[in-house]
Amino acid sequence: MKQKMLSNHEISVFCRQMSMLIKSGIAPAEGIDILLLDTSDKNGRIILESIRSILQSGEKFHIAIRISDVFPSYVVHMITIGEESGTLDNVLDALGDYYEREDNIRDSLQSAVSYPLVMIAMMFIVILILITRVLPIFSQVFAQLGTGMNAFSQTLLNLGTHLNEGSFVLILILGFLVLLFLFFTKTEHGHRVFLSFAGKFGPTRSLYEEMAAGRFASGMALTIASGMDTFQSLDLVKKLVENKTVADKIDVCKNLIMNGDGFPEALEKAGIFNQLYSRMVLVGFRSGSMDAVLKQIADHYDKETDRRIYSVISILEPTLVIILSLIVGMILLSVILPLMGIMSNIG
Repeated sequence: MKQKMLSNHEISVFCRQMSMLIKSGIAPAEGIDILLLDTSDKNGRIILESIRSILQSGEKFHIAIRISDVFPSYVVHMITIGEESGTLDNVLDALGDYYEREDNIRDSLQSAVSYPLVMIAMMFIVILILITRVLPIFSQVFAQLGTGMNAFSQTLLNLGTHLNEGSFVLILILGFLVLLFLFFTKTEHGHRVFLSFAGKFGPTRSLYEEMAAGRFASGMALTIASGMDTFQSLDLVKKLVENKTVADKIDVCKNLIMNGDGFPEALEKAGIFNQLYSRMVLVGFRSGSMDAVLKQIADHYDKETDRRIYSVISILEPTLVIILSLIVGMILLSVILPLMGIMSNIG
């Protein structure tokens, strides 16, 4: 049975461990044996044993990684470059950083999506209980007192009656929404679908373009540090950005380079980075430290992404609480105030 692709966290941990072992002078085959001794997870052992058996047959490490079929093509390509250039330990270390960054971004996005959805679900449940269970009790009280509920309360009560009659359909809808949420947050395909939608949705489009630019900077830093030329790097990193706007800008950048522009000039004309970051790349290019500059830019984008995500969450939290409080308060006041008036008249 085919193994599923490793998660960003699993790739990061594997690359860091292998980098540490190789830096200690341990060959990849022996390093896999050491990892097997410390691995208790069944699926993890199956993957490591598969890699070990391929290495024992005389194949190179990057071949074993490719045949295992659990690593993204980007990882396979970078490990190939690292092994052939003699910088495998550095490449693995950089891959560990890259996929740790990707894992952190994904966690931030999941938190940003999960929190408001949970709050909205709680609001929905509280309001549902009020109009299907609490309002009918007040309706009976008003009937015993020989009066009726006001128009707003009666409308909510009628809605609650319809919801009770269609409870089975309501449960199906709620179940579908839960499955949809799990699909978007727990599966790789769902994550890509969500990113595609968010990249086209007005309020989130600029955020996702910034995330894609950060991913571009991180990927370019890794490929250039590994000795790959700029044009090849652009081809490879284009597959990582997961954003059509930024991917189109990369194509523009490639065309400009083919027409004779240098990488910093092409980058600035394509508009992938803002003016400040473009000038940083130019300085890095002239000083021979472009990979370090790109890594620094990627770190800046990560911090800005986190700041924007948590800024949105900090606004959503009190807003949703206020909305819930207002709705619940309106429902309760719509029946309590008339009831208090009736009771005062009786008194």
